[in-house]
Amino acid sequence: MAAAADNVRYRIAEALGDAVLREAIEAQRKFDAKVVPLREAYGTTIDDDEDQWRKLTGNSNRDLAPLTQTRMQELALYLWESNLLANRIVELPLAYMLAEGVRLMADDENVQEVIDRFWNDPINAMDLKLVKKARELSLFGEQCWPAFVNPVSGHVRLGYLDPALIETVVTDPDNGEQPIGIVTAKNAKGVARRYRVIVNGAEDDLFTQRTQAIRETFADGDAFYFCVNDLSNGRRGRSDLLSQIDWLDSYDKFLFGELDRADFMRAFLWDVKLTGATPEEIDERARKIATPKPGSVRVHNDAEEWTAVTPDLKSQDSSENARLFRNHIMGGATLPEHWYGGGGDVNRAAAAEMGDPTFKVFSMRQTYLGYILVSLGQYVIRQWELANGSGEPDLNDPVYQISAQFPEMVSRDTTKYAAALGQVTMAVAQAIDRGLMTQQRGLQVIEKITAQLGVEFDVAEELAAALDEVAKAAEADVFQDPTAGDGA
Repeated sequence: MAAAADNVRYRIAEALGDAVLREAIEAQRKFDAKVVPLREAYGTTIDDDEDQWRKLTGNSNRDLAPLTQTRMQELALYLWESNLLANRIVELPLAYMLAEGVRLMADDENVQEVIDRFWNDPINAMDLKLVKKARELSLFGEQCWPAFVNPVSGHVRLGYLDPALIETVVTDPDNGEQPIGIVTAKNAKGVARRYRVIVNGAEDDLFTQRTQAIRETFADGDAFYFCVNDLSNGRRGRSDLLSQIDWLDSYDKFLFGELDRADFMRAFLWDVKLTGATPEEIDERARKIATPKPGSVRVHNDAEEWTAVTPDLKSQDSSENARLFRNHIMGGATLPEHWYGGGGDVNRAAAAEMGDPTFKVFSMRQTYLGYILVSLGQYVIRQWELANGSGEPDLNDPVYQISAQFPEMVSRDTTKYAAALGQVTMAVAQAIDRGLMTQQRGLQVIEKITAQLGVEFDVAEELAAALDEVAKAAEADVFQDPTAGDGA
């Protein structure tokens, strides 16, 4: 239709002798000949990995950006090395939790021997390296330790992977809070290593077939991976110093500024006043004058006056500002100010009470360290059993019931508990005599007090043993006739 109309217009233009109209129609024809009709595609494209993608509304990434993660680790290490307050925030909890050493304990003697062999191995050297591992867990927020197992004896040795080399932590597609693999950054040859995260137990019991297939792609070895300050749907840990990094840096700048101000406050100059002198005389005196040395003698007439001038910066005392910044930082770390030289109005009784929140936070981290050590110990026992037995061991076996023994973080004032023990014991005995309480319940009350003294026991076993001793004592007290059985 359009082409026919153009032909008609072209003939009319020829009849009228309109050359301009003819050229316009010819240009339109050439343009139309180059135009390709556009047809909308219809259909659906499905990617091969469509099942591995989630909708945007269901993809919540709670981790820091990779560059931010790396920068956080670099700044945390820098502040630990150069900032006194940051160093104390990291080191004080370690001293309370690990200063006297830690031991992994098992009831079975053979199992204890296996654990001790792992613990004291010259490569593992846990007494030496545990503090380093706990320190870096606090600084970097995560730790990765490749494990090397002797296939004959099952003996385990631990390696170390710098958190800065961790590129990606892969989680179970069916359980986002369970890490299953570690991918490292590429080396100089462009090769990345893939470690399978160690989870104690049989693969079939722990993961689905899809997850097992993914874990098989991590073929460069097994490794432990632990992180702190993370979220359930996050993959990476965060440094204990993350929230304080900017404040710690600002505190350093503030102190250096105060140091510069102190230098300016100590600075002075000599102001020399010449009475009635002409400009030429002033210039001549300025060329000859010299700064007097300490203890020197200066002689002049009444026309010359010397005055030492110091700057008056009108600056207020900055100690309160320093205390404000310091307490803001230490409050975020749950550390009382008197732990860092800021006594304030704190006496001994108040200081003891102020330490409770701090020790609760330390205890929470100590519990996590205990979980790490127990996981290591169970892996060591499991590898030993795999090398010396047949089949997958049962982790519910009593030999896997091991514990990590940490030093007591603070010396308790046991005098009040000792006094309370006598009073509670008398009250419990009276309640039992009057039929107001059972013996087992009374012993449970007493156990709560003795636990504060460091003595814990199983109430049922202790009660049975006590009743057995009472029965034996009663039998021994029964009167026997000394002439019985002598034939008289």
